[in-house]
Amino acid sequence: MTVSATGETGLPPFPVPRPASCPLQMAPEYGEWVAQEGLERAALADGTPVWAVNRYADIKEALADERLSADGRNPSMPGPGTGPDGTPSFPRMDDPEHNRIRRMFTKDFTVKRIEAMRPGIQKMADDLLDTMTAKEGPADLVQEYALPLPSLVISLVLGVPYDDHEFFQNHTMLVLRSGVSKEEMMGSRRAMFAYLLDLVARKEREPADDLLSRLAQEQILTGQLRREEAVVSASALLVAGHETTANMIALSTLALLQHPDLLARIRDTDDPKVVANAVEELLRYLTIVHSNVFRVATEDLTLSGTRIKAGEAVSMNLPAGNWDPAYTTDPGTFDLDRDTRGHLAFGYGTHQCVGQQLARAELQIALPTLLRRLPELRLAVPAEKLDFRNDMIVYGLYSLPVTW
Repeated sequence: MTVSATGETGLPPFPVPRPASCPLQMAPEYGEWVAQEGLERAALADGTPVWAVNRYADIKEALADERLSADGRNPSMPGPGTGPDGTPSFPRMDDPEHNRIRRMFTKDFTVKRIEAMRPGIQKMADDLLDTMTAKEGPADLVQEYALPLPSLVISLVLGVPYDDHEFFQNHTMLVLRSGVSKEEMMGSRRAMFAYLLDLVARKEREPADDLLSRLAQEQILTGQLRREEAVVSASALLVAGHETTANMIALSTLALLQHPDLLARIRDTDDPKVVANAVEELLRYLTIVHSNVFRVATEDLTLSGTRIKAGEAVSMNLPAGNWDPAYTTDPGTFDLDRDTRGHLAFGYGTHQCVGQQLARAELQIALPTLLRRLPELRLAVPAEKLDFRNDMIVYGLYSLPVTW
């Protein structure tokens, strides 16, 4: 129970921490929220009141409703909706502005381009495991594998020197931590903004084969895009591109270690469709983005029987939606044979994650490679000693000690 920034009392926290006894599962309160009529009034970590949208069908309806705005410049938008200079990233824009800038980024995330990257991603995964296994065990799978792999990949795609990965990883942690002071968060966001602003300026003078160079040469220098617009959107991709996939690799590994029969199916199959569907089920089952998908009502409207007033904030409860029994039967069971089409792990509608095909490719490579290379992989500490990221916008593990 909390008191919101507007003085509303008795509001439950959002997101609700996952249960310590079953940290890979959805908070049981969400089952109650899904079962009840209407939306749930809740409070974010900083006390901001929001309407939590919990049912699968309601989330899809809300994300398709043009009266619910994604514009980060709206003063009622929770969290930092813009860059330090007041410019929103394209995910924090409404159409047609959102679509215009998003299209400048999509060519680097097409299925064809991602498929061409698979051999390179495979080599990165193998090299990281070579390095990890060359040391005396145990090892922290987060630091040795789950985090560096997507960091290497998104750095390559964007054209960010991987040598600077500690800089943006450290600042990303502060940007994504719930309840961090506004001064700390803004300091990190300004540091990343300044770093990328300088990097884009260099790409204008010295282009290479990467996304930032293409934006610089084709969009910025031709007057189609301001440098600041490119930087704030690239920053969002940099943060999301390594944080989300890194936490999915670590949590997925833990989930599979807890289900050895399912782990064996992924490890032993030579059918890429089996691995692909397993990844989709892991995305649904874990749903690591448990807040931060916000909208603000631009006019009074009714959703799921709840009256939302103009200016009120709405948050999509993606974990609850992916565990809605109306979407899929027995949602609390980790089932590799489930039909996972339509899950909400990447959002829905025009704002669906632009990098979802890259994330899929990384997971489809990272998980079977790890399991095949280390068939005796196991936890190096008791499961109850693991440190979960309940204080972060993106759920995951701070570390995953393993041995083999």
